[in-house]
Amino acid sequence: MKSTKIIYWVTTGIICLFSLGAIQMNSQMAIDGANHLLIPRYLGLEVSIGQLIGLVLLIVPAVPARFKEWAYVGFGLMYITAFIAHLAVGDPLVPYGLMAVLFFGLLLTSYISFHKLTAAKSNTKN
Repeated sequence: MKSTKIIYWVTTGIICLFSLGAIQMNSQMAIDGANHLLIPRYLGLEVSIGQLIGLVLLIVPAVPARFKEWAYVGFGLMYITAFIAHLAVGDPLVPYGLMAVLFFGLLLTSYISFHKLTAAKSNTKN
């Protein structure tokens, strides 16, 4: 149980820290990256807002599990879309596609450990 909790918080923390950096869509690097992927500026802003909401949903323990589930779905779709977008514009698989796959793997690890913790918590209540 303790190791599962550590795995959950480490993987969730890495995802949230990465999201905090990606939220800064006003930086020149983010604007250049969006232009490279042929993403309109407004869509980048929407993704940033979605990441901020998802970050809060994942990191705050008092948030109901149903909302956390949707945050995981949103992050998963974002990482899969990022992988496809980099491949579509002809970027090399390493490092661009690999980063999306790596963070998707971290997300899956966080998701699985979240469910283990939720199951263990419900078993102790019974």
